[in-house]
Amino acid sequence: MTPFRYEPLGQDDAARRGRLHTAHGTVETPAFMPVGTQATVKAMFPEDVAATGAEVVLGNTYHLMLRPTAERVSGLGGLHTFMRWNRTILTDSGGFQIMSLSGLRKLEEHGVAFQSHIDGSRHLLTPERSVEIQGLLGSDIQMQLDECVRLPAERKEVERGMRLSLRWAERSRAAFEAMDGPAKGQALFGIVQGGDDAGLRVESAAALSAMPFEGYSIGGLAVGEPQDVMLAMLDETLPVLPAEKPRYLMGVGTPHDIIEAVARGIDMFDCVMPTRAGRHGVAYTRFGKLNLKNARHADDPAPLDPESDCPAARDYSRAYLHHLVRCGEGLGAMLLTWNNIAYYQHLMKTLRTAIEQGRFAEVRAELGRLWAKG
Repeated sequence: MTPFRYEPLGQDDAARRGRLHTAHGTVETPAFMPVGTQATVKAMFPEDVAATGAEVVLGNTYHLMLRPTAERVSGLGGLHTFMRWNRTILTDSGGFQIMSLSGLRKLEEHGVAFQSHIDGSRHLLTPERSVEIQGLLGSDIQMQLDECVRLPAERKEVERGMRLSLRWAERSRAAFEAMDGPAKGQALFGIVQGGDDAGLRVESAAALSAMPFEGYSIGGLAVGEPQDVMLAMLDETLPVLPAEKPRYLMGVGTPHDIIEAVARGIDMFDCVMPTRAGRHGVAYTRFGKLNLKNARHADDPAPLDPESDCPAARDYSRAYLHHLVRCGEGLGAMLLTWNNIAYYQHLMKTLRTAIEQGRFAEVRAELGRLWAKG
C-alpha cells in the first residue's frame, strides 16, 4: 500500500508547489477538491469530473453515516468502488454538518448527540466513531472530529470550542492509529480552530503541530466573516504549522479567496460554490463570472470559452445555456457545473505553473484584478 506523503516541489515566496502521494494516486498541489457530499459531485458523471483534471474529491461523514450508512458502503467495497471514483477521496469529519444541519443536538465531552435532519433518528458521533466511519468508507484523507463555533461569538465560547477540538484531536489520532490507518496508506489531518482570535489560532496550531498528523486543516473560516479577517488568521496560523506537511483551508471558496490563500501557503481547498453556482445559472470563466439568467445572453451565439478544453464551455452557445437555465432544464445545471469545475481546475493549474516559473506575483495581480469583486 502506497504510504501517504507530501512531496514539496518548489516555492515562490510563500506560495507552495507540491504533490500528495496517496493510495489512489497523486494529487498536484495547490489543488481544488470538488465536493461530492453524498458520494456524488452533483449534476456530474465521475468520469467527467476526472476529465476536468480533478484528482481528489470530498465526501461527507455526516451524510454518508445517515444514508446509506458507512457499514453498507464498506460492504459494497468502499467509497471508491461505490461511487466509481478510483482517484483520491478526502472525507470530512461530520462535525460542521451536525452543527449546521441537525435538529436537536447535545454537545458533551464524549461527543455530540444529534437528531438526523432526514428522519429525526438519534445518533451519537464521537471522535472515535467519526474515524471509524471514515475508515469504513475507505477514504484516503480523513479529518479529526472538531467543533466549529459559529461566528460571531464571544471569546470564551470560541476558546471552549478550540480546546474541546484539541482534546478530540488526541482521541481521533489514537483511534486512527488503533485502526491501522497509517499502515493502510491513509492520512488523518488535525483541524486548527480559534475563530477570529489570532492568539487562539496560534495556540491551536502549535498544539496540533506537536501531534503526529499527516496534514493540517484550517477550519472555522469562510463562514461569513470578511475576507480580510480570514486572511489575517492565515497570516498568523500558517507560520506555526509544519512546513513539510500539507495545509488544507476548509470550505474555501471564491477564486479570489483561493488565489490569496495560495499566496500565503495553502495547498488544498474545497467548496460547494462552483457546483451550487452551476445549478443556479452562474458560470465561472477566465473572463469572469457570468449569470446566464440575464437576457443579454439570449441572442449570443458565442460559447463560454472557445479555447477551453471543457466541452461544456467550448461547444454550447451562451444563448442555448440561457435557454436551458430559463426553462429550468436539468441539462443547463449539468453543463454549467461541468464548466465551473473545469474552470476551477484551470485556475489551480495556472497557479501551479506560475509558482513553478517564479511568476506567482505577476499572475496573482492579473487574476486579482479579475476576481477581486467576487
